[in-house]
Amino acid sequence: MAATADERDRGTGPGTSTGAGIHIGSVQGAFAIGDHNTVTHNEGTGVAPADPAQQELLRAVRELREDLARAVETPQITVLRGELADTETEIAEGGAAGAGRLARLRTALADAGAVVGLLASGAAVGQAVAALVGG
Repeated sequence: MAATADERDRGTGPGTSTGAGIHIGSVQGAFAIGDHNTVTHNEGTGVAPADPAQQELLRAVRELREDLARAVETPQITVLRGELADTETEIAEGGAAGAGRLARLRTALADAGAVVGLLASGAAVGQAVAALVGG
């Protein structure tokens, strides 16, 4: 049975084949279609920290920020949240947190000690900061 003219125009029906027929509705991540393609995927816009200690600090900061979402808001927690956000941004954009940032973060951790001391993620941030500042 031969395809009708309408089926041929749409690329459907028996014995028809066209290059048009791919439909992509939604895509996340990286992909390639066809021959000789190269896929590049860059997560975010920041710089990955090269120093393993900075990588550990970034991981711990993100975890503590998530844990603090469930904490009761106090002035000390508010300051700590701000320092954690600024530290995350500094590491993500520049590859490392500077000495001044680490000092402010250490102070904010100490000031919010009652809550931070109850969280494993708080201890992890404290240890990561101590490893970077040597104390």
